[in-house]
Formats: sequence, structure tokens, C-alpha cells
Amino acid sequence: MKTLLKLLFTAIVVLILSYYLPGVTVTSFVAALWVAVVLAILRVLVKPILVILTLPITIITLGLFLFVINALLIMLVDKLVDGFSVANFWVALLFSFLLSILQSLLFSLIGKNKKAQ
Repeated sequence: MKTLLKLLFTAIVVLILSYYLPGVTVTSFVAALWVAVVLAILRVLVKPILVILTLPITIITLGLFLFVINALLIMLVDKLVDGFSVANFWVALLFSFLLSILQSLLFSLIGKNKKAQ
């Protein structure tokens, strides 16, 4: 149930960000939901491999290179999901940064609700 809520919140955040960021386009809520699902799968399967392969660069940049990895994942989602597009790398970087911040805020609310029950 918690995973479904996270996917739903991620889809809502994707829709909100596409409304405010000029280089991001989402055609429907279903497309945003697919973005959330594909992004979750890529974060589980591909991101750890990329982090290990780029570990020296990540250490030198004190972890800031992880934002580049997230932007690359967003651009990969752009290629995989119809109805979702990102204009360029810089827009993907900003989208990924804002998505991470908003997800952290919303997911912390989910965790607090579970403790209150």
C-alpha cells in the first residue's frame, strides 16, 4: 500500500512540475503514472550500477555527480515513456532536483502518518 501511495504521489509531483517547468511535457495523468513506475524501476535496477561505475567522479565532486545520474535517468524515462518529454539535459537536471525535493517532503508525510496509527 505504501508503495502505491509513493507511486501516486510521484505521478502527481510529475504533473505539477510539468505545469511549472517550461521544458517538461506530460500529456495525461496516465503518462505521469507510467513515468513514476518506469522511474522507480530504473532507480532500483540501473542507478546502483551507474553509481558504482561513476564512484570516482562522485567522490571527487562530493556526491554532486549523483544529480547528473538522476538527470540521465530522467532523460532515459523520456525515451521510454510516450506522453512524457524533457527538452534538454539542463531541464532534466532541474526536474530531477525538484522531483527529489518534493518526493522527500511527501514521503516523509507518509512515514509520519504510519507512525501515528
